[in-house]
Amino acid sequence: MIPGAAGIPPATRVVIAEDEAIIRLDLKEILLSAGYDVVGETGRGDDAVALVEEHRPDLAILDIKMPGMDGVRAAREITSRQQVAVLVLTAFSQRDLIEDARDAGVAAYLVKPFRREELLPAIEGVLTKCREDWAIDAEIERLEPGSADGAGRAEDKIETRRVVERAKELLMEHHRLSEPDAFSYIQRTAMQTRARMRDVAQRVVDGELQP
Repeated sequence: MIPGAAGIPPATRVVIAEDEAIIRLDLKEILLSAGYDVVGETGRGDDAVALVEEHRPDLAILDIKMPGMDGVRAAREITSRQQVAVLVLTAFSQRDLIEDARDAGVAAYLVKPFRREELLPAIEGVLTKCREDWAIDAEIERLEPGSADGAGRAEDKIETRRVVERAKELLMEHHRLSEPDAFSYIQRTAMQTRARMRDVAQRVVDGELQP
């Protein structure tokens, strides 16, 4: 994100779509108290797509079951148009829909009823994962612009993600870095040395590189 005028990063912007008004209110209160900026809220899936299009938030929280458009379809519409992290809310009886949700670009899900102590870490995890995935996608696009080999690019991303995750674990364990800082170190080193993040991460795993 671009820092604000005072050098402080702006609050993460969120759109909420939940057809149960009480749950929607609880979500909003939790998010606002944690410093998030709720830029839109609705009880309908189709309105959620419109709100995301209008406000360009960092995160959309979608209930799976909503009138107008269900959360899975809304997620597919949203993620096909822009880079937005998506967290879906589901009930125990709806877990069969989770695979469809992942295919629609959903980064994670949370089972209702949830507690604040579950919601906030889930949100941070979703945002971290998506930002890293977008950075990896951008690197692959930069190094392989216009590549028609979709399968090859997907395999490249999976392998990059695997090595980066292992390198992050080592950086967090041995150098006490936070997860975002560990990824930032890998990304920054790759840019400075004009190397792939996957190659930098492999050097970390092999013990050849450390902060």
